[in-house]
Amino acid sequence: MTVPPPATGPAPDGQQVPPLAGAFGPPVPPPAPEQPKKKGIGRKILSFVVLIVVATAVKFGISYFFNAPVHAEAGDCVRVTGSENSPDVETKECGDKDANYKVVKVVDDTFDLNACANVSDTALAQQWDREKFVLCLTSIN
Repeated sequence: MTVPPPATGPAPDGQQVPPLAGAFGPPVPPPAPEQPKKKGIGRKILSFVVLIVVATAVKFGISYFFNAPVHAEAGDCVRVTGSENSPDVETKECGDKDANYKVVKVVDDTFDLNACANVSDTALAQQWDREKFVLCLTSIN
């Protein structure tokens, strides 16, 4: 038994019957999937450079702010640890058991440890960026 071809041309009621798409012809291929856009080499290099700049800024920016010396005020208590050449100073409550010095005087814009003569028993020079100062300290232990 053979199948008759689809009807085309006028229908019995006078309307035109369109042929069936792909019924006897080659199959209609599916639409091609969209390809991801490829980045150019210039864009890859720019992305890499931006990544390096951000990583460098984070590394040095964070250490810059977290390693700043304590600029205590007169009357504050501090804990001084570390070596004489590289002291570590933290502000503490005066009732804190870790506090070992009280700031008697702060002398700005100098490294002259003699600025604390006759005022305190210890002097500590500090510098951060362009700011320099001396803390005049007395022991509280």
